[in-house]
Amino acid sequence: MKHYKKIIGITTAVCMLLSAAGCGANTETEASKEETQSQEVVAESETEKTEETRIIVDHTGREIEIPVEINRIVISSIWPLPSVYSLFEGSAEKLVGIHPSSMAAAENSILPKVVPDILNVNTDFLQGDEINIEELMNLDPDVVFYGADNTAEYEKLAASGIPAIGFSTSKWDYDCVETFENWVTLLGEVLQQQDKAEGIAEYGHQVYDEIQVVLTEQGEELEKPRALILFNYGSGVMKVSGSNFFGQYWLESTGAVNVASELTGTAEVNMEQIYEWNPDIIYITNFSSVQPEDLYNNTIEGDDWSSVKAVQDQKVYKFPLGMYRWFPPASDTPLVLKWLAQKNQPELFADIDMEQEVKEYYQKFYQVELSDEEVDQIFHPAREAAGGN
Repeated sequence: MKHYKKIIGITTAVCMLLSAAGCGANTETEASKEETQSQEVVAESETEKTEETRIIVDHTGREIEIPVEINRIVISSIWPLPSVYSLFEGSAEKLVGIHPSSMAAAENSILPKVVPDILNVNTDFLQGDEINIEELMNLDPDVVFYGADNTAEYEKLAASGIPAIGFSTSKWDYDCVETFENWVTLLGEVLQQQDKAEGIAEYGHQVYDEIQVVLTEQGEELEKPRALILFNYGSGVMKVSGSNFFGQYWLESTGAVNVASELTGTAEVNMEQIYEWNPDIIYITNFSSVQPEDLYNNTIEGDDWSSVKAVQDQKVYKFPLGMYRWFPPASDTPLVLKWLAQKNQPELFADIDMEQEVKEYYQKFYQVELSDEEVDQIFHPAREAAGGN
């Protein structure tokens, strides 16, 4: 009997141990399940976050985290870009802020005919070239496009937490066709859309190549006029386009010599320097309100242009203004090449009818039929197009 009780006791003890082990296993399994579920929730949350943003590389080489869905865009210190963006998107619906200089160009350009709502975009977040972060934040942008060389602006934007994407003007040696092409490529990556302007860059390369063939065929017999580009001129200050800037590209590409090539970028000069250069042709950009007749009539206070060869020969030209000012890269760049080639080498490019070229170009790339009056507006832009420049 005692032996039997002993067996019963041992059996009971074993059962209790097995039961306890079973409970421990269940508890451990439940904890493991909870931990797994927690990890799954975290992973799911991180996946959702990843799906809400993505990484792009801008022209500075920085990796910028941007929202997948972009509905509000500000374009600050890259002035030509609103016109390129509007062409790319077909509207300015998502554009909530642009630089006042971009607006001045838009108000006096053909752009509103193509994209009327560009005139409703805000410009109050900038005072001069200084960004008012509070006003910018009020626009609630998803992203800001800025000039990639403007490091001070980037630091200010980065400190505000707004994704800032840099578009470069200098990365491609101021080649206007290449620069435009790369702007469009980056826009396509940011907006995740097919490049609606793909044909313009391709046509720009084609026009450039055609012009080079004509110029090269002349060999050493080609006589190149000595040209000057007045980039900005007002309030007693005269700035010209030297080397390492767009003016050098334009003149070299179209059969002229840049008299200011020994200077770099946009350099300030005086009338004594102009007399020394004595250019055959003068071009005035739309960053200045000065018109050719101001030089012809010698009405600019403090400066006497009467003895300058280009003025005497009536060869002072204002850069046209189409979708944007015809000096920096923009969607009209192929037209700029043709216009300058005809001005610099009129005999070689006598077959170019610029009025017809503009009409056909706008019809093909912008699906807009221009009137004679609108074409005349392009070739004779108003002083106001300079804005506060």
